[in-house]
Amino acid sequence: MTSARTLLDAALEVPVVTSFTRFGYHGRSRLFDWTPLGDLDLSGRSIALTGPTSGIGLAAAHQLAAMGADLVLLARDPVKLDPLAAELHATPVPVDLGDLDAVREAARQVADRGRLDAVLHNAGALLAERETTAAGHEVTVATQVLGPFLLTRLLMPALRAEGPGRVITMSSGGMYTEPLTVSQLEMPPGDYRGTTAYARAKRAQVTLNELWAEQVPADQIVFHALHPGWVDTPGVAAALPRFRRVVGPALRTPAEGADTLVWLAAAREPLGSSGRFWLDRRPRSIHRLPHTRRSDTAERRRRLWEWCEAQVAD
Repeated sequence: MTSARTLLDAALEVPVVTSFTRFGYHGRSRLFDWTPLGDLDLSGRSIALTGPTSGIGLAAAHQLAAMGADLVLLARDPVKLDPLAAELHATPVPVDLGDLDAVREAARQVADRGRLDAVLHNAGALLAERETTAAGHEVTVATQVLGPFLLTRLLMPALRAEGPGRVITMSSGGMYTEPLTVSQLEMPPGDYRGTTAYARAKRAQVTLNELWAEQVPADQIVFHALHPGWVDTPGVAAALPRFRRVVGPALRTPAEGADTLVWLAAAREPLGSSGRFWLDRRPRSIHRLPHTRRSDTAERRRRLWEWCEAQVAD
C-alpha cells in the first residue's frame, strides 16, 4: 500500500499544475491520511515566526497559536504587528530583515526571552522595481537571504539549549527555474527583473538550508526548507495579477499553503532528518531542470556560504 501511495504521489508531482495547486494539496492529504494540525500540541514550545501579518504567515500564526505555541512575531510594520500580537497573546518584535543591525537587535530580544524551540523564516516579497537597503544590498537578497542567515546564526545558542531546535525556511516553487548563482544573486539595475531576483533568492535559501544541515548536528538543530505550492495571497495578487487570473480557483488558500510550514515546526517526523526540501509534508528534489542541477556545484556552494558570512560580519 505504501509503494502504491508513493507512486500516486509521484504521478501528482510530475505535472506542476496538479502538484502545486490545491489539487495536489487535497489529493495528498487524503492519500496519506494526514494528521490534522489541531491534533499536534505545541503547549510550552516557543516559536519565532517572520512575516506573520499577511498571507501564509498570517494563517500560520493563527494555526500555531491555536496549537498552544508561545509565539514571537517578527515583522516590519508595527501598525499591523502589534494588533495581531495582542490578538494571539504573542510577543511582537519589530524588525526590517533587510537592516542587519535591526536583525541583531531583534535576535537579542528573542534570545533574551529564554526558551526557543523553532525559527520559521517565512517573510518574503516579490518586488517589481529594484530597491536597495541603506547598506547598498538589493532588497530581495537582503531580506530573504542575508537577514535570515544572520538571524539563524545569532539564535543558534538559544535553539541548541532545548535541542533539537528547528529552523524552517519558506522557499518557493519559483526557485526551480533559476540556477544557483553568487555573482548574479544581486541583480544589477539594468538587468533587474523582480520574478528572477525572487527565484534566485529562493534558490539560495534552499542551498543554505542544506549547508546549515551539513554544519550543525541534527541532534542540536534540524534545518528544513519547503515551498507552499501556488497560494492565493495578497503578495501574489499584487505582484502576479495575470498568473492569479489564469490559475484562479485552483490556487491554494493561505491556510493550505501554511500547512507544511506548521507541520514541520510541530510534528516528530521532521526531527528524523535535516537539510531537506518539502512540499505537502513529503521531501522533494531541489531540481527539476538540468541547468539548475549543473549549477549546483561544490564551488558555488562554498562561495555562497562565504559571501553570506562576509556580508553579515560585524
